Amino acid sequence: MRISTIQQFNSGVRGIQDNYANASRTQEQISTRKRILSPADDPVATVRLLQLSQESNKLEQYKGNMTAANNSLAQEEAILNSVNNALQRVREIALEAGGGGLSDEDRGALATELEQREEELLDLFNSRNARGEYLFGGYQSNEAPFIKNPDGSYSYQGDEGQRSVQIAGSKTVALNDNGKDLFVDVGNVNRVLTAADAANTGTARISLGVVENKNDYDQNFYPQGSVGIVIGATADTYEIVDSGGTPLVPPVTGALEENDDGGYNIRYAGVSVVLDGAPAAGDSFTITTGDSTATSDKRETRGILETIANLRETLETPTTSSEDKLQRRDVIAITLDNLDNAMNSVLQVQTTIGARMNVIESTQLQNGELSLINTSVTSELEDLDYAEALSRLSLQTIVLEAAQQSFVKVSGLSLFNLL
Repeated sequence: MRISTIQQFNSGVRGIQDNYANASRTQEQISTRKRILSPADDPVATVRLLQLSQESNKLEQYKGNMTAANNSLAQEEAILNSVNNALQRVREIALEAGGGGLSDEDRGALATELEQREEELLDLFNSRNARGEYLFGGYQSNEAPFIKNPDGSYSYQGDEGQRSVQIAGSKTVALNDNGKDLFVDVGNVNRVLTAADAANTGTARISLGVVENKNDYDQNFYPQGSVGIVIGATADTYEIVDSGGTPLVPPVTGALEENDDGGYNIRYAGVSVVLDGAPAAGDSFTITTGDSTATSDKRETRGILETIANLRETLETPTTSSEDKLQRRDVIAITLDNLDNAMNSVLQVQTTIGARMNVIESTQLQNGELSLINTSVTSELEDLDYAEALSRLSLQTIVLEAAQQSFVKVSGLSLFNLL
């Protein structure tokens, strides 16, 4: 085999270059602390590392989402606590307003405080989060959800949506609750219309009706639409009749028994009314479902602000007759029941907020464990074994030095030295 001088030089240089490249690559691995410097080093591990990186980015995004959700829910919970405190004070005012020893001026002072509570609640209902978004507007987070109209009524401008964020691969959590469900669609106990027959000969009046049992009302009263109360021949009993005046089958009758206020309580199919005064034999009264009369204030639901405004207007109206006093008594009783429904509604939402915050907390722990596992697997795939790398670098350095020295000796061989 003939080896030319140029082959000898090229072979030696190539050997030195290869050894130098190996040593340089090892030195670069040590300086970067990474085993894989390019996909060609380990294609399978490179693909796995890319997947782990994407998963790590997702977990980081989920972490930010959970922080934002937790902050929003904590703020909403604090606001709802303030709402409940304000409602509790309104309830105290309603109870105080029912006192018989108060004058019109006293009730006017209570109405003034009620007006301040209305404004306070309106401000709470239009609360914003840290990003400037309205908490209770549903998806409509850029505009105030509640406005006060020129006539003193209130309108809800948001929608019934509930914004949510993803906190895990297949798990989302709601960021807010819409104001319609919370503050507008509150159960209204006064969803029936009551009236006394114009031909009655007695002095009895019928109170504003109250739905005491919603399930009984929905199943037994609402389908009938309207019923009548007819006083018996001896004026100490009553009978329930249908809208046409026909007694029910089986008959529904009862005795008129005075309550502590001197009235007569009558209950039927979840609805309760009071007859005040002295009913005469044959007198009749009607109870009609609110929907069938299309009366706006007899809806199944009544907003919190509407309930408070109704009470305030009642307290602002001077009492000039016994009918005014009884009307005020009925409004106060209905207000108390509606306020209880409102506070229960708020408490239920606070319960769901607590549940959502618990889900966030448990998910944070799960994601933290996943992140730790990802970090561990990533380290196994790409981190450098320093002991092995340093040992390899030492060997590669020795080989490089040997290649250099041998090249010097071999390159110095020549037949011309023998001439």
